[in-house]
Amino acid sequence: MTAGVALAVLAALVYGAADFLGGLAARRAAAFAVAAISQLVGLVALAAVAAAFPSHCTRAEILWGAVAGLCGGAAVVLLYRALAVGTMSVVAPVTAVMSLALPVGVGLLLGDHPGWPALFGVALAVAAVVLIGSGPSDPLPGAAPVEERPAGPWHQHPSAALVLALASGALIGLFYVGLSRSGPQAGMWPLVAARAASVVAFALVAAASAPRRAALRVPSGAWTLLLAAGLLDVLANALYLVAVRQGLLSIVAALASLYPASTVVLARIVLAERLRPRQSVGLAVATVAAVLMAAFQKT
Repeated sequence: MTAGVALAVLAALVYGAADFLGGLAARRAAAFAVAAISQLVGLVALAAVAAAFPSHCTRAEILWGAVAGLCGGAAVVLLYRALAVGTMSVVAPVTAVMSLALPVGVGLLLGDHPGWPALFGVALAVAAVVLIGSGPSDPLPGAAPVEERPAGPWHQHPSAALVLALASGALIGLFYVGLSRSGPQAGMWPLVAARAASVVAFALVAAASAPRRAALRVPSGAWTLLLAAGLLDVLANALYLVAVRQGLLSIVAALASLYPASTVVLARIVLAERLRPRQSVGLAVATVAAVLMAAFQKT
């Protein structure tokens, strides 16, 4: 296993943990506040780390980072909207598959040669994220029932939620691609540019909308989760950035996209949520996919 593959697997684990904590925080605070404030926390942490190490980042690398950040910020907004108005069991896997497929395709177009076993691993990764994200975990017996969301015009036209999910996944894929366009000499500055761009975008949205400004209020009980989610997201991005500089974009992005596995495992361990059979199968498929991509990738 190369260093790039190992870091990509670790990035997936940390991405999943960040999403898990962010999801818990979103139960106590508005989703917009969780996304915006965690982005700001990440920016401060990244700037401190980037300044601590000597580096040389070109204007093009800063621009790629900023574009990646705008794509990532927009992806979060679209994903939250899609989850709010659509069926989660459809939105989640569609987003995950799109976010995986786009950077894999770009990597192959740019000259990646993973080898056929590794490509089969990529195909298995697609199947894994569909299975893992194909529905919420079954609650344990005696758990409080989930409140049903009233049907609205978006639910009467599920294709609209599907479009949002596809757009969100494509933007996440572009985030992966944008970060891959920098060299090791740039250090963490492309990530700083990415996070700064997304923070500015969230700030502009909040400034232009009174409901958004009100949504930035965070209850005291959510701050620990929110801060932890923001720091873990930064760590995952840093791991991905280093990984994609040492490995193939098509393989590193596919491995990083297996992050839902980490989220559902944490939900099982921490919240005692019961996995559906297809999610358990998805975890097994994700393991096989990771082994194939790690063992048989070429240059």
